Amino acid sequence: MRLTSFTDFGLRVLMRMAGAPERPFTTAELADEFHISRNHLAKVISALASAGYLETRRGGGGGAILARSAGHIRLGDVVADLEADQALVECFAAVGNTCTLTPRCRLKARLAHAEAAFIADLNQATLADCVYRPENP
Repeated sequence: MRLTSFTDFGLRVLMRMAGAPERPFTTAELADEFHISRNHLAKVISALASAGYLETRRGGGGGAILARSAGHIRLGDVVADLEADQALVECFAAVGNTCTLTPRCRLKARLAHAEAAFIADLNQATLADCVYRPENP
């Protein structure tokens, strides 16, 4: 399974914030640290906030912080939430499935099982298991 860059950056944001959970991070500072577009990272942070992983505050002293402790954030749940709109294969998509094998396909069930096993395995770990602390904060 390949994760989207959106999910990759979502996990990086959470790992970075878990390393200093008491302080807010701005989109600008994280975008600079990760060398990515502020626009793209703003969408990632918005998705993480909508899913309940982050709290965001505007204005001076604002930024984003973890909404709950890193030990209560399961990695598989994060991946499942951020990849929710990304079908593993075309036939998993609610709209646009043009596969002619769908009515009798025996692969779809195996792929669904594998995807569920992937998420279940990730859920054996929490964000606390993956805390990132830079050497020179």
